[in-house]
Amino acid sequence: LSAATGFGGEFAAFQRTLARALKTSPGAVLSALRSPAIGALVRCLRPGRAEESISQAALLAEVTGLIALELSRASALFEPLRLSRLPRRLLSIHGRFELPLAENHIQCIVFENGRLLLERGRAAGGPVRIDFDEMGRGGDELPIRVNWPYHAVEGDLVLALADNNPLAMAEAHPDKSGNAVDLGGRSPEAWVTALRDALGLIEQCLPDLRREIDLYIHQFVPVGWFDERHLSASYQEAVGTIYISLHPSPMTMVEAVIHEFSHNKLNALFELDAVLENAWSPLYTSPVRPDPRPLHGLLLAVHAFLPVARLYEQMIEAGDPRSKNTAFLKRFEQIRQVNREGAATLLQNARPTAVGMGLIDEIRRWDEYYAGYAGAPTV
Repeated sequence: LSAATGFGGEFAAFQRTLARALKTSPGAVLSALRSPAIGALVRCLRPGRAEESISQAALLAEVTGLIALELSRASALFEPLRLSRLPRRLLSIHGRFELPLAENHIQCIVFENGRLLLERGRAAGGPVRIDFDEMGRGGDELPIRVNWPYHAVEGDLVLALADNNPLAMAEAHPDKSGNAVDLGGRSPEAWVTALRDALGLIEQCLPDLRREIDLYIHQFVPVGWFDERHLSASYQEAVGTIYISLHPSPMTMVEAVIHEFSHNKLNALFELDAVLENAWSPLYTSPVRPDPRPLHGLLLAVHAFLPVARLYEQMIEAGDPRSKNTAFLKRFEQIRQVNREGAATLLQNARPTAVGMGLIDEIRRWDEYYAGYAGAPTV
């Protein structure tokens, strides 16, 4: 990598460590790369993927530190690894902690299996060694400050009050201005409750999709609270992260979780294949956005709204009390209309790749299903 210029022998040592770990502990390496705290940085290091204002050298310093941290946590290092080119902090979604480096005056870290040697100047207190078992116990006995910005939602899913996605403030939607971490004046507990409720309804109505969420998603990043609108986002580079605002309507929350999860799943596919040969031009009218969209955007929309429609359908068939009111039925009708309009444009104009053909065929099947659907009561 050209960004490694100036790293000297440290980067070569990191490369040797990573190559050795891939042979001896491949699961630990792949687990680290699955984390959006690391995967997003790796993808942003690719030519043309990050904005020019983002320093490639800074990205490389952070990604090497984060990978070394996770290999250390997994005891997958064949020898200690010393790094002095450090970011201002290290995040571990798996470990659920944030280690501020600049704030703790850390000048260098020696990564060892299960522990870290943090080198500081004498004025800052000198070197300290901490092990991850000790860190996990927390408390005031830790020799340096450690933050705990991750709140358990379900299983390995967390609400993340720290985010290192370099593209988080890059925004494609005309009605939004980025995705800064913001609890919107609500407590983390209120957020966790709302997310658990949304996941619970998904488990009840779409159990297979709920299990898929555990395969793809690592963290929900809060981006504010609004009572009259809802904002959510995802990034192809940050597979595993859902940016979401808090809303008083439980159905709005569950729709957003399904919608952004679906984007994550499709973004993972985009990492492997173009899916559409004409994904980016020309532009078409979108049923869900005020701005014209390429077929890439229409595919994302239709792919996300189809499982939302399925959720509404399952709630009606199960006799869920919420499915009895007029607003619910109108929303279901609106979702099906959006899908019909988006799918019509997509299916008429898409030129899928060999990989994309299966996806387009599946969308066509569900479009035909809902075109003939007569299960919902008349509004």
